[in-house]
Amino acid sequence: MEMVPSEENQFVPKEIQNAAEEPRVLCIIQDTTSAKTVNERLTLNLPASTTLSKLYEDVAHKAGYVNGTFDLAWGNTPDMAPLDHSSEMSLSDSGFEPGGKRNFLHLTDKDGEQPQMASDESGTADSSGLDDSSQERFIGPLPRDGTAGCSGDYSSPSYSYSSILNKSETGYVGLVNQAMTCYLNSLLQTLFMTPEFRNALYNWEFEESEEEPVTSIPYQLQRLFVLLQTSKKRAIETTDVTRSFGWDSSEAWQQHDVQELCRVMFDALEQKWKQTEQADLINQLYQGKLKDYVRCLECGYESWRIDTYLDIPLVIRPFGASQAYGSVEEALQAFIQPETLDGPNQYFCERCKKKCDARKGLRFLHFPYLLTLQLKRFDFDYTTMHRIKLNDRMTFPEELDMSPFIDVEDEKSPQTESCTDSGAENEGSCHSDQMSNDFSTDDCVDEGICLDSTSSTERVLKPKSLLTFELFSVMVHSGSAAGGHYYACIKSFSDGQWYSFNDQHVSKITQDDIRKTYGGSSGSRGYYSSAFASSTNAYMLIYRLKDPSRNAKYLAAEDFPEHIKTLVQKEKESEEQEKRQREIERNTCKIKLFCMHPVKMMMESKLEVHKDKTLREATEMAYKLMELEGVVSLDCCRLVKYDEFHEYLERSYEGEEDTPMGLLLGGVKSSYMFDLLLETRRPEQVFQPYKPGEVMVKVHVVDLKSEIIASPISIRAYLNQTITEFKQLIAQATGLSAETMRVVLERCYNDLRLLYVSNKTLKAEGFFRSNKVFVESSESTDHQVAFTDSLLWKLLDRHGNTIRLMVLLPEQSPGTLANRTVCQKVNSDSDVPFEGSKGNRKSVEAILEESTEKLKNLSLQQHQQDSGTSDSQKSSDTSDFEHIESPTQEADSNSSLCVAADNRELENRNRSAAGSGASSDPENHFVCEERSDSEVNNDRSTSSVDSDILSSSHSSDTLCNADSGPIQLANGLDSHSITSSRRSKAHEGKKETWDTAEEDSGTDSEYDDNGKNKAEAQFLYFRAEPCSQDDSSCDAQKCLVVHVDKRITLAAFKQNLEPYVGVTSTQFKVFRVYANNQEFESVRLSETLSSFSDDNKITIRLGRALKKGEYRVKVYQLLVNESEPCKFLVDTVFAKGMTVRQSKEELLPQLKEQCKLDLSIDRVRLRKKTWKNPGTVFLDYHVYEEDISISSNWEVFLEVLSEPEKMKSMSQLAVLTRRWSPATMKLGPFQEVILESSSVEELKEKLSEISDIPLENLEFAKGRGTFPCDISVLEIHQDLDWNPKVSTLNVWPLYICDDGAVVFYRHSTEEPMELSEDERNELMKKESSRLLKTGHRVSYSPRKEKALKIYLDGGPAKDPGQD
Repeated sequence: MEMVPSEENQFVPKEIQNAAEEPRVLCIIQDTTSAKTVNERLTLNLPASTTLSKLYEDVAHKAGYVNGTFDLAWGNTPDMAPLDHSSEMSLSDSGFEPGGKRNFLHLTDKDGEQPQMASDESGTADSSGLDDSSQERFIGPLPRDGTAGCSGDYSSPSYSYSSILNKSETGYVGLVNQAMTCYLNSLLQTLFMTPEFRNALYNWEFEESEEEPVTSIPYQLQRLFVLLQTSKKRAIETTDVTRSFGWDSSEAWQQHDVQELCRVMFDALEQKWKQTEQADLINQLYQGKLKDYVRCLECGYESWRIDTYLDIPLVIRPFGASQAYGSVEEALQAFIQPETLDGPNQYFCERCKKKCDARKGLRFLHFPYLLTLQLKRFDFDYTTMHRIKLNDRMTFPEELDMSPFIDVEDEKSPQTESCTDSGAENEGSCHSDQMSNDFSTDDCVDEGICLDSTSSTERVLKPKSLLTFELFSVMVHSGSAAGGHYYACIKSFSDGQWYSFNDQHVSKITQDDIRKTYGGSSGSRGYYSSAFASSTNAYMLIYRLKDPSRNAKYLAAEDFPEHIKTLVQKEKESEEQEKRQREIERNTCKIKLFCMHPVKMMMESKLEVHKDKTLREATEMAYKLMELEGVVSLDCCRLVKYDEFHEYLERSYEGEEDTPMGLLLGGVKSSYMFDLLLETRRPEQVFQPYKPGEVMVKVHVVDLKSEIIASPISIRAYLNQTITEFKQLIAQATGLSAETMRVVLERCYNDLRLLYVSNKTLKAEGFFRSNKVFVESSESTDHQVAFTDSLLWKLLDRHGNTIRLMVLLPEQSPGTLANRTVCQKVNSDSDVPFEGSKGNRKSVEAILEESTEKLKNLSLQQHQQDSGTSDSQKSSDTSDFEHIESPTQEADSNSSLCVAADNRELENRNRSAAGSGASSDPENHFVCEERSDSEVNNDRSTSSVDSDILSSSHSSDTLCNADSGPIQLANGLDSHSITSSRRSKAHEGKKETWDTAEEDSGTDSEYDDNGKNKAEAQFLYFRAEPCSQDDSSCDAQKCLVVHVDKRITLAAFKQNLEPYVGVTSTQFKVFRVYANNQEFESVRLSETLSSFSDDNKITIRLGRALKKGEYRVKVYQLLVNESEPCKFLVDTVFAKGMTVRQSKEELLPQLKEQCKLDLSIDRVRLRKKTWKNPGTVFLDYHVYEEDISISSNWEVFLEVLSEPEKMKSMSQLAVLTRRWSPATMKLGPFQEVILESSSVEELKEKLSEISDIPLENLEFAKGRGTFPCDISVLEIHQDLDWNPKVSTLNVWPLYICDDGAVVFYRHSTEEPMELSEDERNELMKKESSRLLKTGHRVSYSPRKEKALKIYLDGGPAKDPGQD
């Protein structure tokens, strides 16, 4: 079958099937023995004839376990017996499916014991004499998708820590990719596999007295190399090396060029190795020399200089060419190919004293011992102006003969003259910017070929054999110019085998795999061949000179210098300690621990206990972890199995104090489906045993006489118990009579169920792990009525819906009441009914009396002074208040004070009003309107973000009660934080109504069409009490704590607050306060408080509340020719049905009063505002909601006109135009043009009229972005789409369909001003400053690539010039 990705994101290549004659079996093994390995997959692809015993051996080797200490079982049928350890039956005969089908196995504990880790095997990477036969079987991670060329040990880049604990079968150790450090890993592995570099690094000795180890780059490299050679891990970290570079964690996410890293690292090492034996190591190994020359073709005079190089950059495809070079030899020949300087490029010859034709080029003088070739695959495409990668094919030989690239004429030319400081040479040195040019200090003594340290008298051409270089490292890049992945293919000089070093994975590869990194496709080498070629190809090649006298071998462990042997021992001890720690980790159970602390309440932590620790020892650990010492004695604590989500105590562990935790918890797991609770008791109490299968029930006892719901008592029951047995159980725990007992189960917030079928089981009634019931046992007649009509149901219903709100009342000072009169209330000064404790009643009445009396006196005085005030003066109050009219005498004092009274009286009144559905009795708390879920929305406000912040969610309507700690209220009820609404059962079946007019308007009237108060139809629980002195949420303002049924409407809630505020509900506004202290006005009077929860804050502010059909509107002034064209003026109110002219008449006095703007009504216009963009002009006869859509978050522009309004019809179009003058590099002011149609010709005619530009020479372009469409004067002339070829404005690319569009225009024959470079730079600075102030983009600037730096002083903080 065709291979597909497995569930572990590993890929099985088809090449594997061809590796042997017989079919193969693909085994995927999941190690389930510990939390660390449960997510790991071991993949083996074995011949079908492999025996089961051999399978066990291979798995043991792969997983690092001792064979015989674990079992293998089928993953799909885990109940089957494990596979036989000693069976010689083949895989195909044992039920394994060959041919690429996946066979899933589980690696499990044997006899309940963890597998034993295999003892570490000694040996180094270089002496790993692996049996070739072991490599015939494909064992190890499968090839990575998209990695071309190598069919070895590649896997998905995602891995877990346990996958790097065992050394690769190759004997070599990989490097962990920190994030995007594959380029670093490739270079480090190449340096490690270079014997001369590795041995020299080992010979350097670190002096701790001179430098800190953590900042020493050579020391950290030395440690890394020692670990690469001696570690038994599969891969090791490079964080210590990067830390010595001075890099922080962000550098791990920056991908850089491997050749750039090589240069920077070599520079850093040279700096660190100064004054040591290794000071010249880099130059000795990697530095070559070349001559940069210019030779006169008339007299033969030659000037030159000698440059050094660390690598040779080879061009893949010449600039402008359609075909790439085919091989490294071809590119090298092109590198030294001279060019002729003739024509305007003639060279000034010092000997001829004139400009002459000349030949300019490069000659190699000295090749380094380690020759580095960089294939310049990254280029710049001047067509697309983007970096690109050239994937063209370029071959490279395994042995490279460099003798053809040496020109020996230099030794024979008598006319050669030394010149090291010629301007011509410096200017003509076209390759100096491509190489690390450390110019030679010896000017002219280093000509010719110098292959070793012979004296100048021995400078003769060596035999060709000494110019042969052997390829040993290919650094491969896979990806594009924007990013990709690096890995290295390296040949070991110890055995001649090629290996792939791909981050943490190391595997054997072949010459065929190396050839696959040539790049390109199998087709021709045409110009477009690169686009269709593989993106995986060689980027850097490193050759070593074949010279037996110099070629070194890797140092064996026994030949290490003493300081390296010490370092090896130190690292080995560190690795052993890490291994022991891992062993402890894999045997440690980690589980959530909870505790109801007597002082700190519910605490949560994580208990980490070894699987062999007993329950008694674990209890002692939990006791200390929860800080119970000195609070509770240890023998008063125990650990029990607990389900935190359901608050369910699953079981206790009596008699199992000496049982290991591993057995109690079911083994070491990555996560547990349960938690532990550290339970405490008082010394005189006895722990109750919790048995598996029991359910926990929290029982609340209800007292109907006092209307108190007691705190819960926890009892345990069985699901198969009947209701009768359950009542007897409750009777034993509470002392109540089982005969008269009523039990109500609260399954969810919206579900109160009376349990009245005596023989029904708890399971049938819907009991679960954790349950909440209310019980009542009295001789009252309440149990004789239907449950939904009973006082018990109403009490529980109210209990579940009551929330506690903090209401901050306004400061009622003379200053804030200067323009207000008080609401006159009959008998409201002293007789304010209030339900609560007697102590609180007096204080609340004192607040009411004080506030009401103060308001009355102040307002009466003001009323006498302002009795002759005109309507216009009344409406111009700066705080958006209107003159408060006294309520009619029809509203008696009680109807305006919806304060809860005694519930027994309430019950009687409710019965009398049950038939009407709308009672004038204000204390009928249990009559409420049925509302659909979708109707319960959050409050709207005038803020533009209001709708986002207040978006309502009712997803918790059906969630079961988690029963957080109840708050005891004055009347004994528990107040819960409830986010959902429980519908009234009394109105079940009532048809739901939807007031579309109110919904559309965004605000609701408090009165219906007949003028009757809507709140009279719904009287729900409301009780207020003063805020306690120690409540931190209270401030200097007067504060009320209000207990209210959250199903109450905002209108009724406001009327209940009237006596405490001192004015009618129409004269104050309600603002909801959020966690960040932002306030948003609640204006939808028909909505309930369902979105509120316990301890939410509400602020009351005096001012006229919106009536039905009214909208609060923010008015901004539009100043088209100002630097800030949008200026806030005032908040005002527009009403549905009002004309634009009427709104202007009401607005102008407000502007005069608050903004000191004295405007004529005929010289102002209102227009649509969309963010900062001016839009449709509103005409005087337009009516809000009919002609103009209006919303609660509305904003409009007010524009002052210099002449009477010209816009008379909606068919006209108002366009803002601006002239661009290229000759002066300036933009003119905005001018408005009124068009009668959408014709381009009319626009041009109007522009010609106001500018005197001839019609045939006028060009225009639409502005871009938001108003005022700012653009740099350096860009406007060429960047805009001038003179679009359209006949109407409402089509592409203009799309001018509404008022407010910006149009630039110019004279087509006017040429831009000629600017010098200085003038252009100065203008650019001014424009940048101007546009940045207005917040407009200057021009596109791509994200800067962070420079690659290695900090020799320990970190970037000391480098002020860095990005």
